[in-house]
Amino acid sequence: MITILLADDQALIRKGFRLVLAGEDDFSVVGEAIDGADAVRQAARLGPDVVVMDVRMPGTDGIEATRRIVEAGSAKVLILTTFDLDEFAYAGLRAGASGFLLKDAPPGDLVSAIRSVASGDAVVAPSVTRRLLDAYADRLPAPGQASADDPRVARLTPREREIFVAMGEGLSNPELADRFVLSEGTVKTHVGRILAKLEVRDRVQAVVLAHRVGLVR
Repeated sequence: MITILLADDQALIRKGFRLVLAGEDDFSVVGEAIDGADAVRQAARLGPDVVVMDVRMPGTDGIEATRRIVEAGSAKVLILTTFDLDEFAYAGLRAGASGFLLKDAPPGDLVSAIRSVASGDAVVAPSVTRRLLDAYADRLPAPGQASADDPRVARLTPREREIFVAMGEGLSNPELADRFVLSEGTVKTHVGRILAKLEVRDRVQAVVLAHRVGLVR
């Protein structure tokens, strides 16, 4: 059972999410938070697997709440964002969010995203990754400054490096399995080892690192 905390200052949105998630047998919404500070308190008290976090809330916003929740180890966080608020998505990533989803995404996408984040297999769609990187290109190394010989990357085996690059392109585990003619179980093993060697928390951070060191353009 995946336990979920909903954090949004709009009651109708929380109700809508709850109705969508109630249809999943392996989901349990254990609480609702009306702002960031409330989300931090409830995450600490309830210990949910995933917090579905809106970024724009009065008082303590979703970014600061995400930072506090992740630092405390209370839960993983799925940020809800929109493309016209890229700065919030970037800040959410820096704060430790494990995934991003557009607020008007289809219900099925929300369900899949929560399962991915809960399993530690957060997948950032290439379009979202590209949008973030384009918006914040000045914060990334210039081509001549890219460091593909980052000591963390050097720990990877040749096959792990290939898979790491493909992860940076936004491929999901099934897509990785198809590309490299591997079982999904083998792919998961490779991904787990890659995350450990790169010293990153999850797949989201791995994707950004692949771009930062210049392995993906």
